[in-house]
Amino acid sequence: MDRLRQRADFLAVANGARAGAAAFVVQSRRRDDGGPIRVGFAVTKKNGTATERNRIRRRLRELVKRLDAVSLRPHSDYVLIGHRAALTRDFASMLEDLRAALRRLDCQPSKPRAASREPQIMNDET
Repeated sequence: MDRLRQRADFLAVANGARAGAAAFVVQSRRRDDGGPIRVGFAVTKKNGTATERNRIRRRLRELVKRLDAVSLRPHSDYVLIGHRAALTRDFASMLEDLRAALRRLDCQPSKPRAASREPQIMNDET
């Protein structure tokens, strides 16, 4: 299992399917190449100080390490976006939340999201 490190990879995964949990959100995207499973972690500044963000990131990394590889789809990218609740939530329940989120992602169709969030204006010329 490899890590996502480049912004372009994170943005590509953001257009894929997502499933939420109390302490994090999981985003996924299938790739067409034969590469390994890649996982990225993101925690925004609104979640606390640098120490708290690092603690959230460490907990998310440990979740993925303890997860069985069968839960992750081959040739896919995943991004875990941490929330502040990850600091206080029980680790065992977070692991169950991650497994449940991955099961929900498997059921979702892998259609890309719209690239723009701006409303589209229709022009009716008759």
